[in-house]
Amino acid sequence: MKTYFTIAQMILSVALTAALLLQVKGGGLGGIFGQADTVYRTRRGVEKTLFQITIVLVVLFVAISLAMLKIK
Repeated sequence: MKTYFTIAQMILSVALTAALLLQVKGGGLGGIFGQADTVYRTRRGVEKTLFQITIVLVVLFVAISLAMLKIK
């Protein structure tokens, strides 16, 4: 059983890393050239879906980590 949790945790860690790397950064280099970085904007479309997937992956990763602690 512990082996399945370890494999699931490795898969989730790779998926979580990919989801975090795919997210759009904030202002980027615009702040260097005087662009305002305090503009409020909402997440829409793919960006919103990717954000929600990231939250789900984090919750699953933490749940599996806690389950592995209980098994020990």
